[in-house]
Amino acid sequence: MAKTTRDIARELARKYSTMTHEELDILESILVPMKFAKGQPILKEGDTCKHIYYIEKGLVRQFYFKKGKAVTEYLAVEGTICMCIESLFKEMPSRLQMEALEPVLIYAMPKVDLERVALHNVNIQILYRKILEESLIISQVHADLVRFESAQDRYQRMCSLTPQVALRAPLLYIASYLQMTPETLSRVRSSAVSSSNKEE
Repeated sequence: MAKTTRDIARELARKYSTMTHEELDILESILVPMKFAKGQPILKEGDTCKHIYYIEKGLVRQFYFKKGKAVTEYLAVEGTICMCIESLFKEMPSRLQMEALEPVLIYAMPKVDLERVALHNVNIQILYRKILEESLIISQVHADLVRFESAQDRYQRMCSLTPQVALRAPLLYIASYLQMTPETLSRVRSSAVSSSNKEE
């Protein structure tokens, strides 16, 4: 059964902050459902990010171009938040892009509305803060992953943190996200499979 915006408001409240019925009503009132087909851009380079996106269904890729090559910055699945944080807060054109890798259903929280309602509702304020904290932690975890971990450990850590991404995202994008070549990723994956087979 398809979820309602009320269900999504409850989901967000469960994940980030407890809320009264009134606060749920307010949160529900600012949620904007958006659908994207596979391959469709969600945010293009040069657009200004105005929303915090909560992914209800599907897989989203955040990426940028460096020396003519697309570099994957983030891969997000159901139940996670996605945004271009610098563009959102500086209200400037984004260098990052977002696209749907599968048919995607997103609930957008417009920043201007979220900040307006957060002024008068402590629990929505907490939700807003927790979402931003989570986003910063995810960025830090990724930075540390590529800075300090071996290719093998990078892949295994990603599998344990985001197993759905490991299962569903194209290998090319996973390799780019983990900052390794597709060939290295193939080797890492086959050695992970063979070691798990030995354990069985």
